[in-house]
Amino acid sequence: MGKASDKKGGAGNGFSFIKMLPLLVIALAIVAFFVLGLDEYLTFRMLSENRDYLIGFVSANFPLAALLYMGLYIVVVAFSLPGGLLMTVTGGFLFGWVAAGLMTVFAATIGATLLFLIAATSLGEPLRKKAGPKLKKLEDGFSENALNYLLFLRLVPVFPFWLVNIAPAFLGVKLSTYVIGTFVGIIPGTFVFAYLGGGLDSIIREQQAIYQACLEGGHSNCALDFQISSLLTKEILFSFIALGVIALLPVVIKKFRNSSK
Repeated sequence: MGKASDKKGGAGNGFSFIKMLPLLVIALAIVAFFVLGLDEYLTFRMLSENRDYLIGFVSANFPLAALLYMGLYIVVVAFSLPGGLLMTVTGGFLFGWVAAGLMTVFAATIGATLLFLIAATSLGEPLRKKAGPKLKKLEDGFSENALNYLLFLRLVPVFPFWLVNIAPAFLGVKLSTYVIGTFVGIIPGTFVFAYLGGGLDSIIREQQAIYQACLEGGHSNCALDFQISSLLTKEILFSFIALGVIALLPVVIKKFRNSSK
């Protein structure tokens, strides 16, 4: 009798092994990614060491290289792996900022949508059932202006990309709204960093020269590294914040009008 009640309770809450399986696969994939040292392949050092090969491969096999780039980007986003920013900049370096921007926007949207669907199916619906009216109230407030909120979260790059991918799944955001908000919201940032990727070759050469000089100087702590995040200047950040504020203006105006009635 007790076991039967537990099973019913589990079904009532909506949690089940089958629903949780996709999240388990993602968790195992993330662990394997770091255990196997695959994160080393998504670093500036690896890019620098394979610069000539990558340029040659893209030049000789552009369509295949583009498909591989988009496929890898989808996997990185869907599995919430690190390296998305580096890939965007690298894409601009290898494919040109326009082509890289277009490919990245589509690939990132597909990857984010896959993660959203997994989160919504595995945790979103069961969590809403279990949380009751408290989450429902928050859900209603978010869904009323879901597109504007999504655009703000996408435009302002201060929130982790993976968090913005799954949070709407817990708030009952419609799939169509999520896809539109993601696609439109990531366009400015994607094209900015793809454009910055055009100057990546000079950075690679500069870092290689510094590294070589360090080795020739007999130092033991030489490192070939460059923080891609340093490309995010204050001016760029303020521009994104301004766009985010503009995205929220309709919400503010709407609330102001409602309060004045």
